[in-house]
Amino acid sequence: MIRTRQLAYQYAGSPELRFEDMDVAQGGVLLLRGDSGSGKSTWLALAAGLLTPGAGDITVAGQSLTALGKVAGDAWRAKTIGFLPQKLHLSSALTVHANLAMAQWAAGQAQDERRIAEVLTALDVQDLAARKPAQLSGGQAQRVALARAVLLQPQVILADEPTASLDDEAARQAVALLQATASRYKATLVIATHDSRIAASLDAQIGFRPLSLERNQL
Repeated sequence: MIRTRQLAYQYAGSPELRFEDMDVAQGGVLLLRGDSGSGKSTWLALAAGLLTPGAGDITVAGQSLTALGKVAGDAWRAKTIGFLPQKLHLSSALTVHANLAMAQWAAGQAQDERRIAEVLTALDVQDLAARKPAQLSGGQAQRVALARAVLLQPQVILADEPTASLDDEAARQAVALLQATASRYKATLVIATHDSRIAASLDAQIGFRPLSLERNQL
């Protein structure tokens, strides 16, 4: 679950960003809507424990992040958060399989071949394990990045502009894949976007909580 109360953050020399109170049940979907500069990336960073709130409180998966130290925060994030960035950041020098194995290593876990195979199969990219990112299509790379994001069975999946530069059908498929994957792993899904098509795609499938951040641009 995710719970925020009077959450705010301020970058040096910039106006304070203030966020509406929010409660999202475990397994729910939160859609963060707003244009560039409205605070979407900041909200995601706060939810991932990468930024410390300037005011208020945010609790994610039962953990208050307000006073979480760096070492404890890193350990908590590795086991709790799966992140799908707009730029997928797959290592070009490594195969698909090695990219996932590296994620386990980075989290301090032993390489688990069974888990890697399970996730690649769940995302229907098991036949791509020996390829490198340059040999993947855009849709394949996104599936691999999502496989990496859920590899450690996170309780929360954060997706930053997952439909950027996609046509209508590809955008619909990307949203459906995110929802299906989150549902499979019983994870809470947060999508940050300025793309109005996502709300329509979510409406067609399940209910969700929308949070507009446009007021931060006033």
